[in-house]
Amino acid sequence: MNRFENQTAIVTGGGSGLGLAVTRRLVAEGAFVAVLDWNRDIQTEIREELGARGSFDVVDVSDEGPVEDCIDKLLADRERIEVLINCAGITGTTNVKAQEVTVEDLDRVHQVNVRGSFLTSRSVIPHMLRRGYGRILHIASIAGKEGNAGMLAYSASKAAIIGMTKVQGKDYAGTGITVNALAPAVIETPMVAALPQEQIDYMTRRIPMGRCGTLEEFASMASFIVSSEASFTTGFTFDLTGGRAVY
Repeated sequence: MNRFENQTAIVTGGGSGLGLAVTRRLVAEGAFVAVLDWNRDIQTEIREELGARGSFDVVDVSDEGPVEDCIDKLLADRERIEVLINCAGITGTTNVKAQEVTVEDLDRVHQVNVRGSFLTSRSVIPHMLRRGYGRILHIASIAGKEGNAGMLAYSASKAAIIGMTKVQGKDYAGTGITVNALAPAVIETPMVAALPQEQIDYMTRRIPMGRCGTLEEFASMASFIVSSEASFTTGFTFDLTGGRAVY
């Protein structure tokens, strides 16, 4: 199945975890994938894996100038961008009560998770409007719907992403552009593995299926949302929580 044949996709945070899983899925289905990731240590490895089917740029998605420059360069090279998936994200400090959250931690989490998703989508939307087609997917979280104890900065940032998705979806409905979000529960990623075990246990206990989601399950749903098949849904937050959220 080549749903993305001749399409160009951007995946932020595409060098590891959720982002790498969906990058591989899009490439397997025919897309050229431009990975934007701030981890310069993995750039050679990812470039070699992608070969002619993608590119890798070291970019902090919260930095306006480099984000715009990178997307302008991609458009000059490829002349088109059909898909944007914003996977770049950080959890910040976890397992702390609300009064223990520092302003610095709150700001940094929001800069990467919210500002980053805003900057990339703002940069690609004018091009998508000119072409009359585009698919944007922001990665939210069940934490943005329900809040996870001990994760104020992260939960608040993901709630903001859900709110932004609703507005962007309505702003561009009818233009050929859809903007949606995907809210996973715990997915087996390096970022999750780095959390305190107490935090992981707290989140997993609340999943009726009694397990974490897999990277394959994430990539499968994400790739459908940004395909041409998903043409009548916008401003929506899709569920990927093993029964934890049923709304």
